[in-house]
Amino acid sequence: MAVFNRDFIGRRFGPVGPYEVSREKIRDYALATGDPHPLYLDRAAAEAAGYPDVIAPPSFPVMLFFRFGGWPLYDPEFGKKHQPICVHRAQSVRTLRPIHPGDLLLMTTEVTDIREVGPHDQFDMTHTIVDTDANDVAVVTNSIISRHITALAEAV
Repeated sequence: MAVFNRDFIGRRFGPVGPYEVSREKIRDYALATGDPHPLYLDRAAAEAAGYPDVIAPPSFPVMLFFRFGGWPLYDPEFGKKHQPICVHRAQSVRTLRPIHPGDLLLMTTEVTDIREVGPHDQFDMTHTIVDTDANDVAVVTNSIISRHITALAEAV
């Protein structure tokens, strides 16, 4: 039971942003994820390690997905309605350079695949993150899976 519009494979959205990185955003993210490494929280420790300021944890770029990653879910042509409920299935982050306070980041999203996984649909996205000088910063990939609750209930 296909839900998502497969014509979206290869479509891109963005760039969107900018997302302004600050010490407080880095600190909040590090503490919320349970990673109190001094490089994320202490400017003096980061400087002693050769950085100009604190650095963001390697998974920090996912923040842009949560800020700007609603596309394609909210595009009516994509096919997402109230049902199915979608859940985050998998994610990976490839950090290409440290992220520092003061960075202004932009994100472009591409739908890279849509496929059936059992009774569900899964779509994969790649989010390319650059700074305002177009320097590569990170690449985040996400897999989102639908939960065809009504189809599952009918099968029982």
